[in-house]
Amino acid sequence: MASSPSPSPHDRSRPEDENDPVEQMISRTGCAALHYAIQDCMAEHQDWRKCQKQVKDFKDCMMSFQNAHKEQLLRKRASDTESA
Repeated sequence: MASSPSPSPHDRSRPEDENDPVEQMISRTGCAALHYAIQDCMAEHQDWRKCQKQVKDFKDCMMSFQNAHKEQLLRKRASDTESA
């Protein structure tokens, strides 16, 4: 009797309908379209050097999100210390 091979414990593949945690994080930033633009460019050109505009646009978007998030945390911290 032949048994089917057991799945490898190192197989990290996920079902197609399960979102990648990195994609979930990027989608929360509002920069997902720019991330996909990089992926499309890389698929087309196979050379990251030809995708520098897309990389810069994505970087700028992520920096804006991070700065806004940082300001929000600082405002929250300031209001928390005022009410304490």
